[in-house]
Amino acid sequence: MEGAGATVASAVEPVLSVRDLTTSFRVEDEWRSVVRKISFDVAPRETVAIVGESGSGKSVTSLSIMRLLPKGSSRIEGSVKLMGRELLTLPDEQMRQVRGNEISMIFQEPMTSLNPIFPIGKQIAEALTVHQDISKAEARAEVVRLLEKVRIPNAKSRFDEYPHQFSGGMRQRVMIAMALASKPKLLIADEPTTALDVTIQGQILDLIKTLQEEEGTSVLFITHDMGVVAEVADRTVVMFRGQQVETGSTADIFHRGQHPYTRALLSAVPVLGSMRDHQRPLRFPLVDTETGLSDVPVEVPDTVSKDRPVLEVKNLTKRFDIHSGLFGRVSGRVHAVEDVSFDLHAGETLSLVGESGCGKSTTGRAIMRLIEPDGGSVIADGRDVLALGRKDMREMRKAVQMIFQDPFASLNPRMTVGAAIAEPYIEHGMGTRKQAREVVADMLQRVGLSADMVSRYPHEFSGGQRQRICIARALVLEPKVIIADESVSALDVSVKAQVINLMLDLQVSLNLAFLFISHDMAVVERVSHRVAVMYLGEIVEIGPRASVFGNPQHDYTKKLISAVPVPDPSRRATKRAMAVEELMSPIRPVDYKVSPLRYREVGPRHFVAT
Repeated sequence: MEGAGATVASAVEPVLSVRDLTTSFRVEDEWRSVVRKISFDVAPRETVAIVGESGSGKSVTSLSIMRLLPKGSSRIEGSVKLMGRELLTLPDEQMRQVRGNEISMIFQEPMTSLNPIFPIGKQIAEALTVHQDISKAEARAEVVRLLEKVRIPNAKSRFDEYPHQFSGGMRQRVMIAMALASKPKLLIADEPTTALDVTIQGQILDLIKTLQEEEGTSVLFITHDMGVVAEVADRTVVMFRGQQVETGSTADIFHRGQHPYTRALLSAVPVLGSMRDHQRPLRFPLVDTETGLSDVPVEVPDTVSKDRPVLEVKNLTKRFDIHSGLFGRVSGRVHAVEDVSFDLHAGETLSLVGESGCGKSTTGRAIMRLIEPDGGSVIADGRDVLALGRKDMREMRKAVQMIFQDPFASLNPRMTVGAAIAEPYIEHGMGTRKQAREVVADMLQRVGLSADMVSRYPHEFSGGQRQRICIARALVLEPKVIIADESVSALDVSVKAQVINLMLDLQVSLNLAFLFISHDMAVVERVSHRVAVMYLGEIVEIGPRASVFGNPQHDYTKKLISAVPVPDPSRRATKRAMAVEELMSPIRPVDYKVSPLRYREVGPRHFVAT
């Protein structure tokens, strides 16, 4: 199944031609192949996406093409040709000339790729002077031109600024400017938007499309996000466990994908707008990667209580002092959470959405008093949380539990998972050690793991399994509310679908209330009963999920929704024409007087800030 893109690719000499690429690593005394017999071409001006989940071998493929793997412990076989020239047999000195000159690479995390002690202008200029014979003044002028090209505002004045003075999205723009400095024939983009907020991701995708049109560069785009693939790729290579399982035009892959794994990937992608005909949250249809058989997506039964809320938050406020000067006086404050109010009922999911720095995680931590709020009230299970002493807080935390984004950081690496799950049960005096063992075995089965895993350690589990362990540990205290802080953000798409299905099932069987904190609008639409949109520490829109997504009223809500990648290849040429702007700063002067937001009701229980 080659598709239209492949026909075009074969009509002219490809920029990149990969044949039977096999990469092995030395493990103890034997070679183990992690990428096996990969073959594809990238034509001039074409974008080819390599898609697959963690461990599929897609990043190893890109590093093999660039010959960036350690020499002693890795072995690359097959053929990699750039404009007809074999790269795998090139002497090291010539390969160094190819890197950054003819092939450039953008990595997932720009902060690890930029040197924190040098101004960004100097770092981009170095990429120019290494490969070209130009003066300092010429290099500076070219760097400013490149920064303007990647839409960095006030490029001339930002030449001498350092990486930490840029936001994540702006740092990624700097990396793109550096990659394009020597006008490469091929740009390899390895998960360049994964760590970015949805609106910034939209801007970066638009930027790559525009620069490709202007510069005529070919792009090899590596990602696990099928929505991004649909938006950028002419052709797609699907990888699974180190092998290429399907290749073809992106439209063919999306509409007529044959391999069970391709279908599993596509079925696990939440599509914004697919919930219009559903009143309640919807389970993901899971496809077996071996057989291709799919289960049927089921609407979650309605168990939302009409009684008194299990969590009531009123006028919650949290500000962080900024100290400066010799004596560390307070020179300003970060208004992280400003006058936030909402309630949450048993059996309900309320999602807090917004971009990095909007205050959603701080809200969750302030409710738990992991950080002390400055004002407002939190009533959890009928108790005033902010008035509780230390002993009573321990008791309250049985009713309200938290699941964090990184399960590995939440688990003690020296403690077996059985001990980790049993610890809160024993600490809170809920039963004997023997009873704890029985409860742990039951909990592990409830979250889809087996009871005989109790003696294993966290490093012996995958990311998705570790997150299940964290859910089991939270549930062992029989809480009424779970605050899930970006709890599925770091997971692969199919694992994310499994964990979300698990959370929805547990919500029904245990009548749990979820405060679901996320920046992923498509997932939020799938799991929520109600949605609250946060911007600069304030809730700017709140209401039933169908109302907020079907009839968004606030400009920021509309911007968030419009920026979500849609897994539809017919939209590939579409650009969002989003304004390039950084999020406004939540830092205010010490004497700043806050004007409380006023809300108007635009529909039943649907409020928007005026």
